[in-house]
Amino acid sequence: MKPLLECIPNFSEGRNPETIAALAQAIESVPGVALLHQDVSAGANRTVMTFAGQPEAVIEAAYRALKTAAQRIDMRRQAGVHPRIGATDVCPFVPLAGIEVSEAVALVDALAERVGKELHIPVFLYEENATQLHRKTLPQIRRGEYEGLAEKIKDPRWKPDYGPQTFNAATGATVLGVRKLLVAFNISLKGIGLEAVREMAVRLRETGASGRQLQEGEAPRGLLPAVRVIGWYQPDYDTAQLSMNLLDYHITPPLTAFLAAEALTREYGGEIIGSELIGLMPEACLLEAGRYFISGNKGEISGNKGEISGNKGGFSLQEAGIRQLKLDGQRPFLPDAQILEYRLREAGLLDSPFDGIEA
Repeated sequence: MKPLLECIPNFSEGRNPETIAALAQAIESVPGVALLHQDVSAGANRTVMTFAGQPEAVIEAAYRALKTAAQRIDMRRQAGVHPRIGATDVCPFVPLAGIEVSEAVALVDALAERVGKELHIPVFLYEENATQLHRKTLPQIRRGEYEGLAEKIKDPRWKPDYGPQTFNAATGATVLGVRKLLVAFNISLKGIGLEAVREMAVRLRETGASGRQLQEGEAPRGLLPAVRVIGWYQPDYDTAQLSMNLLDYHITPPLTAFLAAEALTREYGGEIIGSELIGLMPEACLLEAGRYFISGNKGEISGNKGEISGNKGGFSLQEAGIRQLKLDGQRPFLPDAQILEYRLREAGLLDSPFDGIEA
């Protein structure tokens, strides 16, 4: 399989359609790159874009997008409910096929140096590119957010890896790094207030109340290993949400996260009214949820894609997965648009049979 690198920049803009279009155009201006998905939230004032392609092309597209964001997004006038530290808050890279993590890390290091030197943006490296343990994760780097960055950057322990060692008020800072494939999954709740949903998030997330990175071998303090959760109010839906990052879907898939959230929601006297996927997820996540739903409805499944007999309602495996996770509770969920493998095939980035993402 030809080398394939994915990039998922998170921009601090979800309300200006001209700026969002300019960011997409910057990405698509590079040959060999396909823009797979855009997720725009006016309430969060945030846009997440997903693109993939040949590694060097993806790195160039990321640079052009970072440059466009720096030119068009002024953090001095930006406001939204989602945590952020800059115009391009975070720009992660995921090696999908045919490229070693070490190769991707080297490419991202070179990009970070270029961004710092040419765009004059302070750059922090995280995850596989991290240079220090106390600043390995995104929550560690983002703590204090944009509003606290001017003071934070003065601390020698928070000297940026690249770029100016002073606060850039217009752009803020950005975070770059190679990480595993992550599933961003938000669950909307009815009958739950903001204080309660924040308490629920603490009980669910791996780190529990400590909020610090767990050391190797340390047992999770919360209900869901390899999961980060914040509780917030989402104005797009006028509801409280559990906003989850599933850091390793092999350890905690969306189905496991949903069932844990469902049980906790009942305990607090509320109910789940829907969920949403931010960006893309592997097909395996949807099929697992579908099998669970069908088994509860006494159906029998044969084959990986799910030939189903006897299930009430006659759902396909995809439809069953959507129902189980309530992915269509607040807005339509279209597998062809939000399942990673399907989008890669449609974009012509897969030239051989593909049995699922293993990143």
